[in-house]
Amino acid sequence: MTCHAAFVYSTKFLDYHFHSDHPFNQKRVLLTKELLENTNLLSNQHIIEPRKASEEELALVHDKVYINAIKRTGIDNLSEDELIEYGIGTEDTPVFPNMHEASSYLVGGTLTAVDAVLQGESDHALNLGGGLHHGLKRKASGFCIYNDGAIAIKYIREKYDLKVLYVDTDAHHGDGVQWAFYDDPNVCTLSIHETGRYLFPGTGQINERGIKEGHGYSFNVPIDAFTEDESFLRVYECAFREIADYFRPDVILTQNGADAHLNDPLTHLCTTMATFERIPMLAHELAHQYCDGRWVALGGGGYDMWRVVPRAWAQIWSAMKTGDVQKGALAPEWLLKWQMASPITLPDTWHDDKSIIPNIPRRAEITEKNEKVLESALKYARNKQIHP
Repeated sequence: MTCHAAFVYSTKFLDYHFHSDHPFNQKRVLLTKELLENTNLLSNQHIIEPRKASEEELALVHDKVYINAIKRTGIDNLSEDELIEYGIGTEDTPVFPNMHEASSYLVGGTLTAVDAVLQGESDHALNLGGGLHHGLKRKASGFCIYNDGAIAIKYIREKYDLKVLYVDTDAHHGDGVQWAFYDDPNVCTLSIHETGRYLFPGTGQINERGIKEGHGYSFNVPIDAFTEDESFLRVYECAFREIADYFRPDVILTQNGADAHLNDPLTHLCTTMATFERIPMLAHELAHQYCDGRWVALGGGGYDMWRVVPRAWAQIWSAMKTGDVQKGALAPEWLLKWQMASPITLPDTWHDDKSIIPNIPRRAEITEKNEKVLESALKYARNKQIHP
């Protein structure tokens, strides 16, 4: 299936840069874009420029006092108490020049993607600069200043009055988006993530189901450390399919962190590119099944920016544009250019070689535990469909 898709990109995305040693590096977006161009999947006709989000749009989710504090970081120094209060100046989220401006373009990129899809210009749209799902109402968190996904969902609800299914496959729980819609029955959030027992932000338990009218519209599947492809994809396929059928969304918004890969330095999951090849294919299928194709995809985490993220994210665009994922060898032009810059040897194929998969002694126990977690997470939706 060939669809019309939009790729949101600007070199302004690279301005969201904490410092040279920080694990969050937006060069990932450039690497992905060039891989797609060298694969002849992306050209200028597909690329749309992001706009800068307005302060009114940022205020759909964030307190104005917080927005003003972020703006002030480019003008004067905040006090130590203010830095603590607003979650900036930390090891995770240090202050950097023009923080407000750079963050506003990431949000604007996601809103640009939303408008492209919901105004009928594209079936799907991809903003790899977005997916900053930890940003809270008045506090930065986990590398995230403004929460573009949450802002986009509020924007969809206010401007288009559509029901939104948000699906987050980042290894870290999509906490900021969940909390923003915890009482909203028109927004359903699904987060599949590594258990918070040893991983930031420590939330995302099964019993976080929403409150008031939103009870039953928040789903979490915290999977065990060292989960491999087969178990991850079993959880993802089952949860996504059942929740889409339960909620019947008008539009799907996905957050596509690539940090569940076994090479990621910040997490403990053990998937390969097989998982990241399947993730966008199912999103594409269900968007057409339930939403007339309306699908907006964002980036997110992913801290092996050389070997993992470009391939994983490029497959999202491939699924959007061609209805299939790429196979075989990577573009030699891309490898030749970026191997000179990479501190590690780049893979030369889209798919991972099985030799990189370590032996996990507890594989059977991990799989069994994940299955029980999945059943518990979906129990409420199944019961409600049987007894509405």
